[in-house]
Parts: sequence; C-alpha cells; structure tokens
Amino acid sequence: MALSKLQFRPGVNREVTSYTNEGGWFDIDHVRFQKGFPEKIGGWQKSSNNSFLGTCRALHPWVSLDRDKFIGVGTNLKYYIDEGGFYNDITPLRLTTSAGDVTFAATNGSSTLTVSDTSHGALVNDFVTFSGAASLGGNITADVLNQEYQIIEIVSNNSYKIEARTAGTPVYEITVDGQLVPAYVVANGSDTGNGGSSVVGAYQINTGLDVTVSGAGWGAGTWSRGGWGSASTDPQVGNMLRLWSHDNFGEDLLMNVRDGGIYYRDSTNSIETRAVDITTLAGSLSAPTVAKQIMVSDRDRHVLAFGCDSQSNPGVQDPLLIRFSDQESLTEWAASATNTAGDLRLGSGSEIVTAVETRQQVLVFTDTTLYAMQFLGPPFTFGVTALSENITIAGPNAAIAVDDNVYWMGRSEFYIYSGAVQRLPCMVRDFVFSDLNEGELEKITVGLNTQHSEIWWYYPSLNSAEVNRYVVYNYTEQVWYYGSFARTAWVDRGIFDFPFAANTDGYIYEHEIGFDDGTTDPETAIVAYIQSSPMGIGDGEQFMMLRRMIPDVDFKSSTALIPDVNITLDVKNAPDGTYSVNQTDAFVKAQSVPVDSRTEQLYFRLRGRQMRFKIQSDNTGVTWRLGSPRLDIGPDGRR
Repeated sequence: MALSKLQFRPGVNREVTSYTNEGGWFDIDHVRFQKGFPEKIGGWQKSSNNSFLGTCRALHPWVSLDRDKFIGVGTNLKYYIDEGGFYNDITPLRLTTSAGDVTFAATNGSSTLTVSDTSHGALVNDFVTFSGAASLGGNITADVLNQEYQIIEIVSNNSYKIEARTAGTPVYEITVDGQLVPAYVVANGSDTGNGGSSVVGAYQINTGLDVTVSGAGWGAGTWSRGGWGSASTDPQVGNMLRLWSHDNFGEDLLMNVRDGGIYYRDSTNSIETRAVDITTLAGSLSAPTVAKQIMVSDRDRHVLAFGCDSQSNPGVQDPLLIRFSDQESLTEWAASATNTAGDLRLGSGSEIVTAVETRQQVLVFTDTTLYAMQFLGPPFTFGVTALSENITIAGPNAAIAVDDNVYWMGRSEFYIYSGAVQRLPCMVRDFVFSDLNEGELEKITVGLNTQHSEIWWYYPSLNSAEVNRYVVYNYTEQVWYYGSFARTAWVDRGIFDFPFAANTDGYIYEHEIGFDDGTTDPETAIVAYIQSSPMGIGDGEQFMMLRRMIPDVDFKSSTALIPDVNITLDVKNAPDGTYSVNQTDAFVKAQSVPVDSRTEQLYFRLRGRQMRFKIQSDNTGVTWRLGSPRLDIGPDGRR
C-alpha cells in the first residue's frame, strides 16, 4: 500500500478539543519548534558548585571596563555579585550600633544565644555581623561571636536569638543547596559573660519573604487603591514578596528593593564592599528614599525611580510618582532651573507595576493603563502619553522588550506593543490561565532566548506556591508551546555564551548547553515528549489499518552511543472512547544505529477510527528533531 506523509501543524493548540484539533499537536513538555518541526530543548548545567541563600528573582549581567563579567543576583535574603561562580555578598547595611549596645547571654548545654539590643528593628532571617566581642568564658569564644549570623527568633523589640557556630566559617562557605549548614557550638557552664562593652552589631537591610502575603479588610491600604472589596495592595500589608530591580550607571551598579531603598555600589571599591543607600552619597540632594523600581535610561543617562517618594514629602511613597535625577548624576534629584531633574505623576491606576525600556521610549505599566515615557529635553525633560487603558499585567517581571516590541503576560491575556497595543493570539491561553495560581502572580518571570526566537514566561500552577510551569511564544514562527520547569529569574546570552537562569535550589544554571538535566551529578535525562491530537481517514466513518512506518528522526549531535526515542501509536474507536493498552499499540525505536542513521522501517498492526502519535525521549546524551514520518495506512471497513 502507498505510504502517507505524517505532518502536523507547528505549535500546540489547547483552545479546542483534541478531536477538533486533527492534524495538530495537543500536549508537550521540554520540546520546542524550529522551522515548523518539533525538537527537544537544550540541556542545562550548574554555572558553579557554589550556591546562594534565598530565592533569586532578579539577575543582571554586565561587563566592567576591564572586561570582567559579573551577574547581580537579588534574592529575598541577600544581594550578591556573581564573579566567576563565587557569590560576593554586597547586601546593604541598615544600621550599625555603637560599641556596647549589644550583649550576649548563653545557656549551659545549648547553642542558642540571646542577643540584647534596644530597638534593634530586626526580623526573623535577618543577618547581623558582630565585631569587638570578648569570650563568654567557655566554648563561646570571641572568634565564635565575631562573625555573621542569621537571626532565628525575635524575642522582643530589644532581643533576639542566634545559633552559635564554629569560628572562622563565613556564611558563604556553609551555603549548600541554598541553605545554611553550620557546625554549632554548645555553651558550657563557664559561658557566663556578656561579650564585653565593645560589641558592635552591623545589621543588613531587613530580609523579605519568598511568598506573597495578601492583606485584607477595609482600611488596610491607601485610599482608592484596588477595587471595592479586594485584598489590600499596600506594601506593608499585601506585597511582601522580595523583588529587586537593578541597572548599571556606567560600570557602577544601582539596585532597588521593591517598595524599599535605592542602593549604589562603586566599581572602584573591592568586590566585597557592600552597597550603600544613595541618600548617603557625598553631595546627595533630595534623592528618593523608597521606590518600586529603578532604571537608568540609556539614551539620555537619567536615573529613573518609579513609585517613589516626592521631593517635598520624603519617606511617604506615592505609587504613581516618577522621579528622575539630573542628567549624568546619581546624587542630584532636586529640580531646579539649572538641571534636568524633576518628576511627573501618572493619572490612571492605583500603582506603577513595572517599566520596560525600549529603543525609543520607556513603557510604564500601572495596574490599569499603559503609558509611554519619552525624553523631551529641557525644560520638561520627560513626557508621558497614555497608550491603552483597561489592560493588565501579571506582575513586575512579566514584560520584556524584544527589539522595538514589548511583550507581556496579563491576568487573562498575552499582549504585544509594536506601536499599538494588541492582544496576542494564543492557542494555549485557556490552558495556561485556568492553571495559574493568582495568589502568586508576582512570581511570574519572563526570559528571552534569542537563539531560538523564544519568549518564556515561568509561572506557578494552580496547586503550586512556586514557579513550576512555563509557556513559550516563538515570535518568529508565531507558535506557542508549554511545559514543566522551575526557573525564578532568567537572562539571555550576550555577555555570556549561554542563557543563565536561577532555580529555587540556590544555584544558577547555564542553559542550551548539552542535552541533559545538570541539577544533579551525574546528570539525568530530560524527559521530552510531544503528542498529537487524534487523526482518522476522511471524516472518521471508516476504520483504518496501520501496518508500517518509516520514521524520520534526526538525532543531530547526540552524544549517546545509541541515541533513541520512543514512538507510540495508539488508537481508539470513538472520540469519547479510550485508547487501547494492548502491547501491539506501541513500538520502541532503540536499535544500534549511528547518530545520524534512521531505522529503515517498523512493522505493526493497529486498527481503529482514530490514531494518536507520540514521540518521547528519556535517556541521557540524546537530542532529536522530528521530520515527516511515512505511514502505511489504509481503510479497513466501517465495522
């Protein structure tokens, strides 16, 4: 019997029933489309065996004038600069005590120490570094005390608890899989001292949460913020997830804790030097003390602060206010006739959600409206234009600029701005948004993979509190696909040879490298598959008989000695029927052939009204692309 070419439409369609989607793909994981054909995605491996503390939700790469490469890593606990796989902690300090303000108390037989410090302002999980302490008299020596600690319990406004650990073990040396694993020191009966009168405590800025905590109740937030009866979005009540924004001012680094301060790291200092609040810089004048996001406009060299406090009312955050520094200045924020500093306030919405810079302008998203912010020059410096109302954005990290376009994920739609705002046709929209944890929308993060013309949105599924799924838009081929994956931040290749992404395990991974899952050592296989919707002969009035297949699978540069995939054909007799589980319904391609070879043909006997095709790989060292297999298929009667 003559062979029939088996071809499916590129992309996945979950907007119709599987039966209606005849000739298309219906389910997928770890597979992308290139030139219309499905292929397994690339592998990943750890960029370093060192790990960081907390959940990273912001990555920022840059190159110094000396051509050194860095990555800023913002977590809910710390801010690091990754240099060659080593994490330098530059988390800013909020408070350094006077000598003698801090004292210690130990309990015989316990490693827990009580620290007394009046009005310390610390939270559980905050970090503090002690210096100048003397021995408590026994096992708790001066060296044990004079190091960095994480606070484990808040006793009162004037005291908290830590766990004494072995001396000479910096936090970065005991960070494993994103956790601290110290060796504790137990006090004995001689530890009766208090550390002396010279103890100094250096407190890092308060840590944030890795979950979103929503407030509720009348009066929980600012007047008019949010809809009637909705949960509060006040920063102190309803936006507790720790997010960072960061940018470069030359080779110097600026970073901002969302709804917190703006910090600066001078590149001329050593890599270990902590960032400082910009309000403390020499010559600082009227700099914002709180903001939702910061950015350095590349075209005109202004520092932009979104959702910040005003010059006239410092410390009181206005969620719709945008301020900008004087051109080429970090410190001059006071508007005058002799500089370009100033501010403007958006008129629609309750808060600024995020801002994205394109080649020509900065797009600013409020919770209801999209604005374009453009440089005008003196005397106004910047102007804003409302582009679209009644649009939504899922979270601060849900939008990305690609060339002159901006793509973003809303609360129920995907959008594109390319001179005008348009809804982006999406063949998996219902599938994604019906499986979205709306309580954790701020965890959604978007990443660009220019090598494959892909935009990846990582999101938490309905029954997950953390990111565990992704949806991809291939903007060149204009197709959609999805899968399961946990990545909390992403940066495209450019400065580095491969894309980088952060995982919840405390590691950064290089992507599109190899073919396997490098989360563990040794690497494990990536389970990758794609499955079609059912297809039949004609309108399905006849049964069909499948006897033979000539597969078309390209194993490209697989490193496995015998690369293989599993190809499954199964059949059923009605749209609402079940697929047969007979052993004859499946065959496995696993014969000893060269990487670039094909199995010549496969023989089987399957009979039914509808047939479904699936290709899957689950071995290490295997990559593949599916072509156009041929089937020996023919009618076999109506009964």
